[in-house]
Amino acid sequence: MHVVAVLAVDHAHSFDLATPLQVFTTAHSVPVQPGAVLGEPLYRVVVCGDGEDMVVTGVGGAEMYRYTPAHRLRVALDADTIVVPGSAGHRWPSPDVIDVLREAHRRGIRIASICGGAFTLAAAGLLDGRRAATHWTDAMVIAEQFPLVEVDAGVLFVDDGDVLTSAGAASGLDLCLHMIRRDHGSAVAAETARHMVVPPQRDGGQAQFIRHRDPGVGDGSLEPTMRWMRERIDQALTSDEIAEHAGVSERTLYRWFREQTGKSPLQWILQQRLRYAQELLETTDLPIEAVAHQSGFSTSINLRQHFARHTKTSPLAYRRAFRARTG
Repeated sequence: MHVVAVLAVDHAHSFDLATPLQVFTTAHSVPVQPGAVLGEPLYRVVVCGDGEDMVVTGVGGAEMYRYTPAHRLRVALDADTIVVPGSAGHRWPSPDVIDVLREAHRRGIRIASICGGAFTLAAAGLLDGRRAATHWTDAMVIAEQFPLVEVDAGVLFVDDGDVLTSAGAASGLDLCLHMIRRDHGSAVAAETARHMVVPPQRDGGQAQFIRHRDPGVGDGSLEPTMRWMRERIDQALTSDEIAEHAGVSERTLYRWFREQTGKSPLQWILQQRLRYAQELLETTDLPIEAVAHQSGFSTSINLRQHFARHTKTSPLAYRRAFRARTG
């Protein structure tokens, strides 16, 4: 079973600390029996740290509670993935934390950070020469103290293979779901999101925050329209139809999508179709033509073209590789 070690640093933010515990323990295999709530657990999560009576903080650094990690710090070196939460006040990590992170990196253990946890990774030298995400309020501090790090304050998370970083709070959910998707495929990640009652994972390149609108213009929420689009994923949708459902002009619709997702409406629905096609390839034996129709690509040729462009492989090769990896 894949082991995830959450690195308990002193003055860790409560949400950052809890997020990987919640997400990875929720991840189970897709149920085989119809109506089953969960399949088999896919991860074992351990909390590792040196010290007792460690402080956990809320927003602004206020002390919330104290606790003692269940496992010593170096137990993290036996994990497959290490997740580092953010902490209050950009505290420099202890030499022991830095040593463990560097040793884990040398061993090839996947390392991820949530929010200001990027500061800890940067202090360990793991982000030198890399692009990294963090909360937009921390970006300047990290950029100034660690000039070798390319800080991107405009995205939700960055996947750089063996090192992954995310922006503030809720983007940690997106990053954890992304890692589950990398490990076990789209269907498992989607099932995890559904069980947690959170929206399907957002793309890493999505903007960190949504611009607010002037009173009287509408709240600008795209969620009802996105839900409507997902429910019609097998249908050909035009920008005009989407704008009509949203009750705005095409120009306003395009602007809202760009601000909230970093994509146009049709680019966004294409991404959803690709993810749904991946789910169907992972969980069904449907012919490629049927997968194409159900995911809104109309023809197998159209599906293959988009699949090759975005995943660098064919639908059939993806299905075979996924089943060989998980079988």
